[in-house]
Amino acid sequence: MIVLPLPLSSSLSSVGFLPTSPPLGTAAVSRSRCPYKLKARVPPQSALVEARPVQAVGDRGGNYVIQILEGNGSLSSSSSKVRANDMQAEARAMARAANSSVYSPELLAQKYGSRPIKALRRTLEILVSLGTFAFKLLLDERNGQLERNKRMRAAELKRIFTRLGATFVKVGQGLSTRPDICPPEYLEELSELQDALPTFPNEEAFSCIEKELGMPLESIYSFISPSPIAAASLGQVYKAQLNYSGQVVAVKVQRPGIEEAIGLDFYLIRGLGFLINKYVDIISSDVVALVDEFACRVYQELNYVQEGQNARRFKKLYADKEDVLVPDVFWDYTSGKVLTMEWVDGVKLNEQEAIEKQGLKVLDLVNTGIQCSLRQLLEYGYFHADPHPGNLLATPEGKLAFLDFGMMSETPEEARFAIIGHVVHMVNRDYEAMARDYYALDFLSPEVDVSPIVPALRNFFDDALNSTVSELNFKTIVDGLGAVLYQYPFNVPAYYALILRSLTVLEGLALYADPDFKVLAASYPYFAKRLLTDPNPYLRDALIELLFKDGRFRWNRLENLIVQGRKDRDFSAKDALQPVLKLLLGPGGEELRTLVIKEAIRVAEAIIFGTMIDTYSSIPSFIRSLMFNNSAVGLNVVSSSEQESMLELRDQVFRIWVLLQSSKNFDPALLQPIVQGFIDGVTFLVRKQGWKSSLCTSNQKYETVLQCNRKRWCVIVTKVFKEGKKTNDLFTGGKRVQRMEDGYKEHATLLGPYGQRTLEEE
Repeated sequence: MIVLPLPLSSSLSSVGFLPTSPPLGTAAVSRSRCPYKLKARVPPQSALVEARPVQAVGDRGGNYVIQILEGNGSLSSSSSKVRANDMQAEARAMARAANSSVYSPELLAQKYGSRPIKALRRTLEILVSLGTFAFKLLLDERNGQLERNKRMRAAELKRIFTRLGATFVKVGQGLSTRPDICPPEYLEELSELQDALPTFPNEEAFSCIEKELGMPLESIYSFISPSPIAAASLGQVYKAQLNYSGQVVAVKVQRPGIEEAIGLDFYLIRGLGFLINKYVDIISSDVVALVDEFACRVYQELNYVQEGQNARRFKKLYADKEDVLVPDVFWDYTSGKVLTMEWVDGVKLNEQEAIEKQGLKVLDLVNTGIQCSLRQLLEYGYFHADPHPGNLLATPEGKLAFLDFGMMSETPEEARFAIIGHVVHMVNRDYEAMARDYYALDFLSPEVDVSPIVPALRNFFDDALNSTVSELNFKTIVDGLGAVLYQYPFNVPAYYALILRSLTVLEGLALYADPDFKVLAASYPYFAKRLLTDPNPYLRDALIELLFKDGRFRWNRLENLIVQGRKDRDFSAKDALQPVLKLLLGPGGEELRTLVIKEAIRVAEAIIFGTMIDTYSSIPSFIRSLMFNNSAVGLNVVSSSEQESMLELRDQVFRIWVLLQSSKNFDPALLQPIVQGFIDGVTFLVRKQGWKSSLCTSNQKYETVLQCNRKRWCVIVTKVFKEGKKTNDLFTGGKRVQRMEDGYKEHATLLGPYGQRTLEEE
């Protein structure tokens, strides 16, 4: 816990800590600007505070105590370990940002409604540009050239947005992620909008730093670059060296007047949205709601303390990987309009030659980005929503550094699982299920009928899936889905649009180095690992759906999943087997156990018959003729295609065993319930019905085999079962399992649910 002096308590409620806490709560401090001398220290990484809720409670000494809470509301055991000075540094940064604006349509209406002349001038500027563009679209439609000129008009709109300034650059970038609003040609052109504007004078930037931090520039830095290192629509970045420690940092300073300009523009754009909702039928989405949602995001980008907290949360979640770097935040030098972070030396990810000169490979870095992005999107749900090349650096050590945490987004938990399920349905070409997924993904309201959408999905994916999923080009899928989404009443959630943008950007970067790169091929190991290891019921159902079809197990898919999953560095055989065992042996697994028993019989049949074939083939022909009385009819009655099918099944099972055995954290004891269930289930049926009928797909054919030389074949089968017995003894720690020669009920009791269900069916 951290104790703050009583005067600070008067402002706790204004900052949002009393009586409630903010979304990324840290600590509360006074809102007044009290000059203070910075301590000569660098906040250690270990002292950075986790983004957890806090509460303020009074103590007898007249102080307020800030206590960090766990997710369940209980006090964190780590609270006492957080250093007070570092907590207070962040608290002071929050205090400096306490006056930062938040997006409020009502306040903007009050502000600019009383300033009609300023609003009118900007309105005319916008209307002249966009009105001229709209008039050209109208002429294209009347002349039947709308489709023909679509690409040209999209490029023209990109130039208009650039000319209108920062707000419209942001709007254009936002529209580039909305396939439900814009045709594919517009999506492609607007995605090229660069978030770059001319720099503003150093004098204004340095004055902002001094005003925000309450100190003269020379007392903060021993060096600061004479010109900005980079400039964007909302601010510009300087390279500097801290006076007291020599630490090299990146100092981001907000563009003067940007908040005023953005506020006026969003006030006017929102009014335009009302007109579009009322008079434009071609757009099915609520434009005003989209404007409000996007404006909230832009206003969050204007609060640099929020960006610093975003970076801290991102670092905690994803920088545990040795090949990912997230810079630290220096809270003593951060405010609502100034952000100071650790300087990162590196090369932009689209500068292939410079990367290769450092002895690095672009594809390795892109793969790191893809794996990290998949964790962001589908594991924790908190992701970097603006991963363009300028925000991704390759460090000399080969790490991938993430920069600029102003635009972040979150994927709802249910949507994360729905996305993985959606991929499974795509692999299975189950277009009805794919269409129903759009309810779970919040693309469609429940009253919308998806039946007309199914043919559109089928037409597109039947062509796209002529190749394997891993060979698909992600941009092809995005473009094809975009066309479907644009034609039907979809409302694409912001998180999903940003996901598409993130992965498309990464694939685009990889294509510079390898024109044949496929982001889905790089992503599939992660999906395979999640399907095999995640205990979530939704993903367990998706795995069953993927592996079982018409009551038959698809061993080739399991083998492919394990092969792909092993490519993910975090894949663990233990993690893959435990959820399966829990599902198989749990109270809800009766139906699955029935399928597994049937599959066990089929596998045992394949192994036994494969052993027979191998044994028969290994005997010299002259001895074989003596053993079988010059007759090989026992094998000939089974067609060559059936023999090949059984041998392939046996080999697949053996290959899967080898894959698991060579995987990380493999423990043979984990397979005991499955192996014992296989052996017990098969043995029970053998003793009840005779091995010939329980193990054979065609009893008549195997009757012929037995009649040829029953005794010799039974010797082979007995040998196989003895080997199986040894395997079972291995998994049971060498203890012999008591088996009943007679008495099916007792044996069924011994076998538990396997035997009981089989007995009931018989």
